[in-house]
Amino acid sequence: MSVRLRGLTALVLAGSLLTGCAGFKQNRGYIMDKELAAAVQPGVDNKDSVTKTLGRPTFTGQFDENEWYYVSRSTNTLAFRNPRVTDQTVLRIRFDQAGNVTAVDRTGKELVASIDPYGKETPTLGRKKSFFDEFFGNIGVINNAGVGGQRQPGQ
Repeated sequence: MSVRLRGLTALVLAGSLLTGCAGFKQNRGYIMDKELAAAVQPGVDNKDSVTKTLGRPTFTGQFDENEWYYVSRSTNTLAFRNPRVTDQTVLRIRFDQAGNVTAVDRTGKELVASIDPYGKETPTLGRKKSFFDEFFGNIGVINNAGVGGQRQPGQ
């Protein structure tokens, strides 16, 4: 009886440890319907028809409001690792001044960039201060601007 109980306990423990390693998929942003996205045609559609077909854009262009972006991203995460992009689609629709579609561009996950930070600290220009310079550096320094950086009347 105790052998079966130990075996069952080991099986339950192993099963619960393996569930912590389970991966999960996540979709972010616009849920792209490829058929609807392919239906938007330059010279045929305008802002109103694109809104009716695809809905509101994820965001508009920062410098030109006649560029609409629909961004869809799918990621896969295994256990405690960082998410890995499995699929990404960025649909950019450009309009002319009258609101008619002039171009439809589509890009995929080839534009996803992996950025590695430089070391553990960001290099800065200027004088390097030691711990004691930082800690004791302001002793004896009088601030002419007054409390809170506000100028005193007559200065």
